[in-house]
Amino acid sequence: MKAPVTQPWVSLLLTCSACLVSAPAWIFSGEVFLGVWPSRARPRRAKDTVRTAVIIPAHNESLGIAETVLHIKEQLHPADRLIVIADNCTDDTAEKALAAGAEVLERVNPNERGKGYALSYAAVELGRDPPDVVLIMDADCRVRSGDLLALSTLAHEKNRPVQAVYLMERPRSGGALSGISAFAFLVRNWVRPLGLKRLGFPCLLTGTGMAFPWQLFRDAPATHGFLVEDLLMGHELALLGAPPLLDEAIFVDSFLPEADAASFKQRRRWEHGQLSVLKSVAPRLFGAGLLRFDPGLLALALDATVPPLALLVVLELVSLVVMLGIWLLGGPIEPLLIALGTFVVLTLAVLAAWVARGRSLLTPRELLSIPGYILWKIPLYKTFVRSGAHTEWERTDRS
Repeated sequence: MKAPVTQPWVSLLLTCSACLVSAPAWIFSGEVFLGVWPSRARPRRAKDTVRTAVIIPAHNESLGIAETVLHIKEQLHPADRLIVIADNCTDDTAEKALAAGAEVLERVNPNERGKGYALSYAAVELGRDPPDVVLIMDADCRVRSGDLLALSTLAHEKNRPVQAVYLMERPRSGGALSGISAFAFLVRNWVRPLGLKRLGFPCLLTGTGMAFPWQLFRDAPATHGFLVEDLLMGHELALLGAPPLLDEAIFVDSFLPEADAASFKQRRRWEHGQLSVLKSVAPRLFGAGLLRFDPGLLALALDATVPPLALLVVLELVSLVVMLGIWLLGGPIEPLLIALGTFVVLTLAVLAAWVARGRSLLTPRELLSIPGYILWKIPLYKTFVRSGAHTEWERTDRS
């Protein structure tokens, strides 16, 4: 039997709560629906008058560093530099990079481990002979399509950071979980940023395939000790008036780890960092956007409130179940309709992203494994709630 009619203020409170919980899903869905349409981007030509320094931070990357150096070196102009920062290495990364033709800087400080420290070390070296643009590539990344130096040209012309589309390939021996993880990465790094760009808004920095005008790289706020330094750097530069720009014509990619344990550690680093940004940076972006009447900052603030895809699905599903229970106990129907409509739209957005971009990563049967993927991720989020973000830097095992 249903309870008596709910008081108006209770109905209003429940409706507002449903809207608040639903907001990230609507932001996500709007970005996706805008980003799934075919791109008409035309590849730009690089200008050999723009001096570029390519920086590759590397920690124990002996296995693939030579191949990466050779791959990138063949795309550079004579005046460009390719520098590998062998950071706290205990293998022969430095020797192999040097033999492949890169300049090598070795940094040893076990108390300061991480990409941010390596980039700061590179900035000191580059300050002796500054380039026009600094381009950052990870040690395990390749250029899939487009001209890498076109990133430098665009960054130099716009005087803004420029981000290539950075994707993950599923490992050859990986199962459905690897495919879903690669698909979630694709949505995060390609579909959603493209949706923002089509509204005229900036994007986030995603870790590799990033070009910075020298002055911005030199003066960028330090992000040492933060697990996703690149994500934080993008927000900080946006607050300084230099929001990153997506170049949808250039793709760089890497492979997800084959071992589930290594993949879990990698996802923990990314997603704990993203959740930390949601707590610490989103309010600053929102406040600055309001004070400056800057739509770009407001867009980045709203984008930062969207949690990782698996967590987003869990939150909206829990909201739907709770609102259904309240309605069955005699509560108002409006919150239930909001939660139900949100979950339907979120599901359609995920399907649209898969149809438009993700069919090469996931078969229809593997798409049905998403509930298992979400269960696989729950311990990651429990750790964040219980202990906060995992802050120890760990190299991803790609073997």
